[in-house]
Amino acid sequence: MDAWIISIGNEMLIGKVVNTNLSWLGRKLTLLGYRVRAALTVMDECEDIKWAFNTAKQMGASVIISTGGLGPTFDDMTSKCLSEAFNRNWVVNDKALEMVKKKYKEMGLDLTDHRIKMAKMPEGAEPLWNPVGTAPGIMMNLNGTLIFSLPGVPSEMMAIFEESIEPILRKLGPKIEFVEEEILSRGLPESTIAPIIERVMGKHRVYIKSHPQGKELGVPVQKIHIQSSSIDLNEARKELKYAKEDLIRELTQMGAEVEEVKS
Repeated sequence: MDAWIISIGNEMLIGKVVNTNLSWLGRKLTLLGYRVRAALTVMDECEDIKWAFNTAKQMGASVIISTGGLGPTFDDMTSKCLSEAFNRNWVVNDKALEMVKKKYKEMGLDLTDHRIKMAKMPEGAEPLWNPVGTAPGIMMNLNGTLIFSLPGVPSEMMAIFEESIEPILRKLGPKIEFVEEEILSRGLPESTIAPIIERVMGKHRVYIKSHPQGKELGVPVQKIHIQSSSIDLNEARKELKYAKEDLIRELTQMGAEVEEVKS
């Protein structure tokens, strides 16, 4: 099954922002068994955005994921352009409006027209809860092609993907075997662990994420989740084993105490 990734935002094209969303999504989709056939980066221009969605659809994408352009400002136009690309009315989605209301009520802020804009999406679309930010994601099923539009802020994009999209793609995608393990690292802050994780992921077909656990006796503790996948269970286990060994070795060399978490 082919997946296309569309990154929307002038800031990436002028070199102001590095597109980390693309590499993160590419790795996630690959681990889920999808073939990432292409990635497009386009300006905050409606014609360009419509062209990107239509191109992906016409080229037979099973899954299209866009990032960026769902906020309240004038140049956040992904939702409107997505509606136009596929001849849908651009309407306030009642479920999305409730999500936006809840977010701003928690912050003690009024619901302005600019904020209501974040609840507008193509007619018939399904809003996706944003656990981190205010703008809901968007899901559409267009004649068998699943289209997801996510905020461009990496933490929001990742949260919506892992909470709402990943379970859907696991269910609908090819048969893939997943293996997961966790370790605890004591003594190193997350900022020190981050480049180690990047190096290990660069060498192995795995996904690794750290979760700060606070401090124990004044020492930072990180829970580190390692995931591998393959159509062959033994291959997935082997890849995870080698990645975990490399990760533990590098953490230990940096002075961390490492403990494997038994499931």
